Amino acid sequence: MNVRRATIADVARLAGVAASTASVVFSGKTPVSDATRERVVAAAKQLGYTGPDPRAASLRRGRSGIVGVVIGDRLQNAFRDPVTTVMLDGLAEGMAEQDAGLLLLRDGADGGEPSLRSAPADAFVLVGCSGRLADSLDAIRARGIPVVVIEGDAGEGVPQIRLDNREAQAVIARHVRDLGHERVALVTLQASVPAHAGWIADGAPIAVDVTRDRLAGARDVFPDAPAFAAGASSIDQGYAAAEAVLAGPGPRPTAILAQSDLLAVGVIRAVQDAGMVVPDDVSVTGFDGVWVDGVAPLTLTTMVQPAAEKGRAAGAAISAMLAGGQPESMLLSSAFRPGNTTGPAPISRGEPASSV
Repeated sequence: MNVRRATIADVARLAGVAASTASVVFSGKTPVSDATRERVVAAAKQLGYTGPDPRAASLRRGRSGIVGVVIGDRLQNAFRDPVTTVMLDGLAEGMAEQDAGLLLLRDGADGGEPSLRSAPADAFVLVGCSGRLADSLDAIRARGIPVVVIEGDAGEGVPQIRLDNREAQAVIARHVRDLGHERVALVTLQASVPAHAGWIADGAPIAVDVTRDRLAGARDVFPDAPAFAAGASSIDQGYAAAEAVLAGPGPRPTAILAQSDLLAVGVIRAVQDAGMVVPDDVSVTGFDGVWVDGVAPLTLTTMVQPAAEKGRAAGAAISAMLAGGQPESMLLSSAFRPGNTTGPAPISRGEPASSV
């Protein structure tokens, strides 16, 4: 049997005040006397009234109070990635004044779950680590809803929160080169849609902007470095990629550059399980600057990206767009953090390591 939900008018009648007075007790927008507030609160408690119906408030505002965030194919992978969780925290902070909630969506969602075409959202944030960025943008543009892109090429008219991925990866590659390394291999993030682990052929198209930019940065320094694409940014995928790299054709690399810290940890474990020492036999670098268990006593050499700042900037941009503004795109920078997972290139077959 349906039970009628108490309304603010019911509370006002029981408390002996005007409905507008009872309403401001809950909104807090206008001061009322302590005695009036106590009567309204007591009446609300007696009737089981917990506050205004958010659905009615949404109808009055013409908004759902929801911002959709598209973060990839599998949500469970996103929550295992500390970069994503820190970024989402920043995004929530950036939208604090909007009193809006975040709805996480998969870019490959089907009819059985909310999608870009069906989710009741006021705006969307797209994360460029997805390979379906162009399709997602088309779906959102068709709805005429504000959108901000984090780390992806959205084209004209769409605010972008960008990271200096190419230059940042080049910085860490030059560090490795300055240590005398010439035989370098790369372990990249997802390169295709759907994700497929494997060697990246020369000239092969790369569907993910972040992967493509970081690969270009590494090859600005090591143009001939072979690259193996991981199936996801995870320790397990980094381990599998490193096994393939170490068993690959030609001389074993003396350094492996991974495009995320999670991948780098997997690479380190694979190197150690192969009976080698990091960095004496193989130097390893990451990218992100997050805390990952299982590295100690090593400290990962990596690039520290401003993940929280990325999220806050995207949240501020969404807030500005919902207020009728048009925010500018933003470029953020990463910082090099040296660790002890890189060292001089080992001497091989009695020949001295290359000098710079």
